[in-house]
Amino acid sequence: MNRMESILITNNSKVYDKFNETLEIVYLNDYSYLDILYFLRDKIHEGHKLLTHPLSGSIKPNETPYKSVIISKKTGELDTEGLLIVEDSILTAKKFINDKATPQWTESVLDDFRVIDLSLMENVIEKLGHV
Repeated sequence: MNRMESILITNNSKVYDKFNETLEIVYLNDYSYLDILYFLRDKIHEGHKLLTHPLSGSIKPNETPYKSVIISKKTGELDTEGLLIVEDSILTAKKFINDKATPQWTESVLDDFRVIDLSLMENVIEKLGHV
């Protein structure tokens, strides 16, 4: 999949700053982790295909406010497997968040989470051949 056939969805300013000139990005800076998952679900219903797993990485959904995912441009078909993954991810994220809400992290900790999310995206973008 080349970079022109995919869209990066993120609420992470570091991901946006790194890739905004080389990839198509939907930057949703005011969106929560769950908001990103709902947005992703809507995009899959519109005919996009899920290219990266929404729960990638080892950080729990209630620990970090940042999430970046890659989808295809519209394919015209419903990605039922991707939709199931996103629906399961939403349920998992809700469970974690309901069990323990995301803390009010300091800016330094938030920046660490931005860096981790960026690192995950750099690795997957390289693997997908987008760089």
